[in-house]
Amino acid sequence: MADRLSGIHHIAMMSADIKKHIDFFCDVMGCKLSALFHMHGVPGGLHAFLELNEHCYFSIVQLDEAKSVKIELGKTHSGTGANASAPGTMQHLAFNVDSLDDLLAMRDRLRSKGLNVMGPMDHGMCHSIYFAGPDQMTLEIATSQEAVNQEEWIDPEVVGLAGINEEELARYKNPAPYDGPSPVAQPDPDPAMPHMAYPEEMYTAMMAMPDEAILEMSKQFSEPPVKSA
Repeated sequence: MADRLSGIHHIAMMSADIKKHIDFFCDVMGCKLSALFHMHGVPGGLHAFLELNEHCYFSIVQLDEAKSVKIELGKTHSGTGANASAPGTMQHLAFNVDSLDDLLAMRDRLRSKGLNVMGPMDHGMCHSIYFAGPDQMTLEIATSQEAVNQEEWIDPEVVGLAGINEEELARYKNPAPYDGPSPVAQPDPDPAMPHMAYPEEMYTAMMAMPDEAILEMSKQFSEPPVKSA
């Protein structure tokens, strides 16, 4: 059992038109549609999973309410990898390929579909290309030929600008493993900690439920919508 993350399982993007996104990421970018179903526990929601590899997916969520949310560059979206968006929003998203040749092949695939692509650019730690996706998404594809070297790529000047002291830096570079008990009891909600934006009464009730009850309740969603032969 590991107490550290091993990768990204999926990133979910909002859409008012799920087909537009599926068409872009499958036809233009070559992702495989692996799942498309009613979003679990969200009436009216549709959920798509696009496979990047057998352990990593890109997800699209369609909710009718999204149609009334206005895209505002500099707030909801950055528009480019150099511009700002609201804290907590995705400034840009970078997909991975395994080699520089693969990066160039993706550049050519995208351009053959009529998409404008900038790059490749050499960032030292990676090579990247940049382009736009549906609904003002700022997208990148990148490749690194070796693991990023901490000693070369953690700039002491930027460490200072980020307000990180030497003790904190040592912790961040080598996070301590968790060697405590399991399971750990749910803590009382602390206003100083991040929280999901459910209605307060609902959130408090959910956090008070035993883990076993949450697991049992979720089993209603565990069967695929189409049974294998």
